[in-house]
Amino acid sequence: VPVGLFHAIGGNCMDLFTLFLTALGLSMDAFAVSVTNGLCTRKSKLKSALACGLCFGLYQGAMPTIGFALGKTFASLITSIDHYIAFILLGFIGGKMLIDGIKNEDELSCDIKGLTLGLLMVQGVATSIDALAVGVSFAALSVNIVSAAAFICCVTFAFSFVGYFIGTKFGTMLNNKAQILGGVILIGIGIKIFVEHMFF
Repeated sequence: VPVGLFHAIGGNCMDLFTLFLTALGLSMDAFAVSVTNGLCTRKSKLKSALACGLCFGLYQGAMPTIGFALGKTFASLITSIDHYIAFILLGFIGGKMLIDGIKNEDELSCDIKGLTLGLLMVQGVATSIDALAVGVSFAALSVNIVSAAAFICCVTFAFSFVGYFIGTKFGTMLNNKAQILGGVILIGIGIKIFVEHMFF
């Protein structure tokens, strides 16, 4: 990764590794849905994998941007409590993903008859809505949102694209473990940000 990208993304409050973990955590929902899509459809593999990657990647990039814009509107009010906001939002999102993943660990819905644009758009919104809240925390932490959103978009595209192919081969083995992993990662990032701002 170019050094310039590291500085562009990181600003003063988030390094590239933390951003990558954030993107990884956010992409796990999209990855899990892509795995299910691959398991259920099993046809037009390259086209469908690209469709999943593009759709989920674009939504995951757009939602933090919208959240960032909303957060910046109230930036003057949240600067002093930015670490609490990041901790609460990431903890809530991660906790929800973790609980949902554990509750549905043995279930893998396969009622998809075919991937349509409408279905992908609905899935895109469903898998990226949590990123809206992350965008608010980005505003509080003064993250470079253009670079961060592009980075999240690319990571999500890659995981969704690969996830579709994994689903065609090993979907039944994965179930919702990706969702559980994503939840753990986001909770960990929230704790990391809180500890760094409070004690360092």
